[in-house]
Amino acid sequence: MAEPIDHENPNPIYHNPICQDHVSRDSVAFLYPDVEGNSYTAVRRSALWPSRYRSRLMPGENQPLDVGLLRRVKEVLVDLEPRTAAQHITRADCMVAGIVEVRVEDQRRMGVGSGVELLTLAHGHQLRLDLLERYQTMSVALAVFILGCTGSPEERATLLHKAIQMAAQLKSSMGNMFGFSAVMKALELPQVARLERTWTVLRQRYTEGAVLYQHTLRPFLKALDHGKESTQLTGTSFPHVTPLLLLLERRTAVGEGAWLAKGEESWEGEESWEVMEAGVDAVMSHLAAARTITQLGGIYCANAEAKLKGLREQAEVSEVFQTDFQTRLLWGSRGADQDPVQRYAKYYQVLTTLSHHLEPPALKH
Repeated sequence: MAEPIDHENPNPIYHNPICQDHVSRDSVAFLYPDVEGNSYTAVRRSALWPSRYRSRLMPGENQPLDVGLLRRVKEVLVDLEPRTAAQHITRADCMVAGIVEVRVEDQRRMGVGSGVELLTLAHGHQLRLDLLERYQTMSVALAVFILGCTGSPEERATLLHKAIQMAAQLKSSMGNMFGFSAVMKALELPQVARLERTWTVLRQRYTEGAVLYQHTLRPFLKALDHGKESTQLTGTSFPHVTPLLLLLERRTAVGEGAWLAKGEESWEGEESWEVMEAGVDAVMSHLAAARTITQLGGIYCANAEAKLKGLREQAEVSEVFQTDFQTRLLWGSRGADQDPVQRYAKYYQVLTTLSHHLEPPALKH
């Protein structure tokens, strides 16, 4: 039996009378006895807690898509260098995943050295859900920033170009395939992909970026999703684990609808590795990659630490790329803790409405 820990206990440290260890609130949800009933393995609770998130940008309570908050976020992002954005995204990704700044006591309680190694284990369930939540929320938030730009197609093309540059930096300089796939997902969402006028302006004004996206970044992501492409171990800080997360959490992520908009197509879009019939070969490839990833967890951690070394963290930029911040921005303080099925179903409709407002669909004759 699992012994639940009372998260409402004001004491920041929990003590289990059977086990002599103190247990940190930040890393544990349950204590499980081993087969002999002697020692315990700690399983982390969710690292995401949007209802209690506080920041200099966000008040104690906020409405979904608060206009003032959106305006401030836009101000933060407008002059942000793509490499700086990629660094902050990577740090946030690696913090949630337990790749950087992992404490010794957390390693001992997880039974492994990092979250990379925890991903495939049974007690890595909550970590996998956290990463899926981060992946989806980042994609939706970036799509909202693009679709919420109600100005000219030129302004939206500029935002598209910045997102493409961010994806390129995540792929190359940061070696963050998880963040790269999340940013690319935003660009591939049908509500963004259908904006013909915006993409036309992109090709005219930012030809190099459009070519990079179409002929390098998209094919690379597709090859990763199909298990036909691998990344250089020496340069990778966060491997491409999204297909693996969906495989291991398929019942939660798909069967129970947590990542599907009710009555709509998959959030993975028409070109997802599953929808495009990647087949058994792709599944086996991702499972084989999972074994390699867990064996090389220490190398990924070292790579991430090296790439983030010397980062001059900017507080407001860091907040904008935090999952808790994005969740509160999108769903407000009251809706942040709703069931993911309801939250993402609503936002699929919101994105569609925004997209059709910018470029009304052609009338069918």
